[in-house]
Amino acid sequence: MAKQRQQKMQYQVGSLGAIQQLEDRTDEQLRSESKHRAAARAILGARAAERYDVKQARAFFNEALAACNPRERPALRQLMKASLAQAERKPDELKEAMEKLGQAPPSSRQLFVLRLMGLVAPPESASTLVRARGFALLLLLVFVLMAIGFGLAKLIALPFGGVSSLGAVLIGVLIIVLVLGALTLFGRRRQSRARESAREQARLQRR
Repeated sequence: MAKQRQQKMQYQVGSLGAIQQLEDRTDEQLRSESKHRAAARAILGARAAERYDVKQARAFFNEALAACNPRERPALRQLMKASLAQAERKPDELKEAMEKLGQAPPSSRQLFVLRLMGLVAPPESASTLVRARGFALLLLLVFVLMAIGFGLAKLIALPFGGVSSLGAVLIGVLIIVLVLGALTLFGRRRQSRARESAREQARLQRR
């Protein structure tokens, strides 16, 4: 525990402490950042991990490791481990890494979604068999969603005299797209609120 607190303190007061003040900058601004290069590259690595771009995330974190103070490298390596676990769809490793960073681990729902992503869209490093299985699962998921949308369209159209099968398919697709869009928007808003909460906690800790 003492070692974790020490690493967390180094993360806050050293060159990586600039992460908090750089988080709102664009990728282009972070790429051109020279004063706090390690912090900027760490943020770019974390953003690449959120896009599930393992190769790019690893490259940015390696640049951050090269630019940071040697005493900060253990904390940065732990942050890198957490981000790469997310990019590679490894929920167990992500949970463990977040706990070692002294941060709240992802919720059970978030870990489930990440595990599902690992099945449906495995990373590029996965074997051909695993990726083929993911493609098959993705097709199955699409067919299931279309079937649900088709059934909902038929049910909704009943009071209005019904709808043809082709019309039900089109309406069903529209329903699924709207539902997925709403869920995506809701998820992004929750993530935004979580980031704001984390930033506020970090500000309070620095005072």
